[in-house]
Amino acid sequence: MINPLGSFPSAAAISGTPSAMPAAPTEGGKGSAFKDLLVESLQQVNDMQSAANQAVEKLATGGEANLPEVLTLVQKADLSFKMMLQLRNKLVAAYQEVKDMRI
Repeated sequence: MINPLGSFPSAAAISGTPSAMPAAPTEGGKGSAFKDLLVESLQQVNDMQSAANQAVEKLATGGEANLPEVLTLVQKADLSFKMMLQLRNKLVAAYQEVKDMRI
């Protein structure tokens, strides 16, 4: 089963618990840890959307599909997409705030 929140940081990582925080990127890969996390998260959301679309297609064409499983896949895909959208909105807002700062 796919975990819709599997790629997002845990509550401990967000709250700043040192043991849960990812290691700082090395000098050669500045920001690559964040980029990798973001790309992996986007890929998981895309995979969930694809799985939900395939399940709905199977159900619509009369294939062997379990209705509760299809509904669960669709809900998970929707939730993961909404979460990624909110993450994007927060990143854009943070960028705008930094951009508007006076030096």
